[in-house]
Amino acid sequence: MRIRVLVAGVAVSAVVISVVAACGGGGYGGGSGMGGGGAYGGGTPAPTVAFSTPAAATNVNLGQAVKLAWTSTNATSCTASASSMNGGSFSGAQSASGQASVVPTATGNFTYSLSCTGAGGSMNATSPAVTVNPSILTQLASVQAVTIGSTVDPVTGQGNPYGLAIAPATAGLITAGDLVVCNFNNNANPAVEGQGTSIVGLHATAGAKPYHIAADAKLLGCNALAVLPDDSISAAGFTANMNPLVSASGAVNTPFAADTFASPWGEAFAAANGANPAAIYVSNFDGSIDRIALNGDTQTAFTRIAHGFCGSGSPGAIFAPASPTYDPSIDTLYIVDTSSNSVVAFANVSAIGADGVVVNGGCNSVANPPTPALTFSGPAAASARVIAHGAPLFTPITAALLADGDLIVTNGDVKIGAGQMPNLAVEVSPVLPGGFVGQPLQLDTSGTAGALFGVAATVDAQGHQILYFNDDNTNAVMMLATP
Repeated sequence: MRIRVLVAGVAVSAVVISVVAACGGGGYGGGSGMGGGGAYGGGTPAPTVAFSTPAAATNVNLGQAVKLAWTSTNATSCTASASSMNGGSFSGAQSASGQASVVPTATGNFTYSLSCTGAGGSMNATSPAVTVNPSILTQLASVQAVTIGSTVDPVTGQGNPYGLAIAPATAGLITAGDLVVCNFNNNANPAVEGQGTSIVGLHATAGAKPYHIAADAKLLGCNALAVLPDDSISAAGFTANMNPLVSASGAVNTPFAADTFASPWGEAFAAANGANPAAIYVSNFDGSIDRIALNGDTQTAFTRIAHGFCGSGSPGAIFAPASPTYDPSIDTLYIVDTSSNSVVAFANVSAIGADGVVVNGGCNSVANPPTPALTFSGPAAASARVIAHGAPLFTPITAALLADGDLIVTNGDVKIGAGQMPNLAVEVSPVLPGGFVGQPLQLDTSGTAGALFGVAATVDAQGHQILYFNDDNTNAVMMLATP
């Protein structure tokens, strides 16, 4: 059973292991303190321990948390232990009833034990084995990338793909599962970065041909996009300083024209959840994060929820908060901060009000990134935390949510360090200490840096993790799938 628990302010997926300690049953007379159930030492009931969930061995990926929960009766104290220190921190005195979240730090098989003691004796229980498999990116390391198809617009000839998203429905020009891409460059010779205006689609099959969806000056500098449930496309026009909404038939509209943007640089869609309305999150070059609340495709509110991230540079070498990525199961928004080589989590993001998070201390070296590690203030400062910082992140630019709740983050390679490998994808866990999971994966092996702009992830019907990414060096969308 999977539940969500709070780890350092962020809710995370967890595998539930319930340890139940209970008394009862027939008599167990005398004895040395190990009760099998029943009375001990003249009627004092002995503790008994029994597992309920899971009833069998469990598998997780490295980077996931394991949730332990237990109850006991006829016990005054319980002591915890793990079969290995790599299984996570579960040791020492525990309450007679309670729960704990542990994060394994290596692959392998681990069990967790409780020894509960009372007046009637003691009883031990050990969980079924938890197998920690390699991280998703590690599983993809041995897989050959497949070329889906070119991203060059067949009508405008524009290329240099930046934004990438997966269409959720069939509507207009778009088929469910199609890959939607926006191009950042125009078709001049040589092409000029930040002057692209086009959006194309591709069926998600090897050898697909791009089809034209839209091209419009309102999309100038199109660098990121999010696809709504009806296949409307919210697009970040960096150079135009606009956030158009493109219909599935290709019509370019401006329903958010009254909003104040500052060169949009990232997009994420969050579906309605309970009392929280649907929303588009937009990151801007000036370091702010906006929320556009929606009813269908109609805006109901506009809120700047955060500011203070650093922004500098120009097309081709931009440092700014990028690629907002939303996890709907825990209402958390992740931000890739290019300037400080960090990944930031905003927990309970739907509840963050106007300027709820202020990012501090990062802009004193904005002209010469990387900037310092981030700190936070403001009314919702407790919602914000850095989950990964520093190498192997080098001007990270884009991210996507993986099936197990981790993130894949790709480097933009602006000002890459001497001797550093370009075009790396990095897996980041919201719960693993330090954040980084496994080893980075080089997605483009040409040796030419700056290939990775735009990444999207999904799971197929057989449960395989599917990863799509733009390769700017070849103007193509590529695919990887776990075995």
